[in-house]
Amino acid sequence: MKLILASSSPRRKELLKKITNEFTVIASDFDENTISFQGDVSQYVIELAKAKAMDVLNKIKNEARYKEILHEDFFIVGCDTVVEIENNILGKPKDNLEAEIMLGKLSGKIHRVYSGIALLNASKNVFKTDYACTEVAFSKLSREEIKHYVASGESLDKAGAYGIQGKAAIFVEEIKGCYYNIVGLPLNKLYKMFLEMGVNLK
Repeated sequence: MKLILASSSPRRKELLKKITNEFTVIASDFDENTISFQGDVSQYVIELAKAKAMDVLNKIKNEARYKEILHEDFFIVGCDTVVEIENNILGKPKDNLEAEIMLGKLSGKIHRVYSGIALLNASKNVFKTDYACTEVAFSKLSREEIKHYVASGESLDKAGAYGIQGKAAIFVEEIKGCYYNIVGLPLNKLYKMFLEMGVNLK
């Protein structure tokens, strides 16, 4: 069996290594803007994760460099993570100004981090999908703290403009739920999904 992670995120790659070292990374090029948020955050992240897995499956089927994979049994893991506060979705900021605005919205409040997971048994064309949600309480942040953090460069490739595993750790007062979900891949959820698909990664 071959396992493929449909993400270029270095954080997801490092997290998946906690379960198994036997996987290949094939990044998805799916345009997230083609799926609009309709009010249900859990469904939204699941749809995004599923679309990313399908994008990678299409790459494998259509690009000659991946033709060997088609002769094996293989699974694809698609994942997407967003931050939600007051029913507003915060994805990755497009620039430092948007990052500052996002962190200002999170300051002194509780927000939720959602990750959708799509596990595709490509050989059987069977999907299993699920999501994880973690509540995060931020301290009240000063304008100077926000600007200093954004200037570090950590914000731009992260949902909600922060990385809990980095310098933003000092902003977090409390967490309710899976820590690894906030980083980008809820490991307990993913491991159980594999077991439900008849695969033990231990």
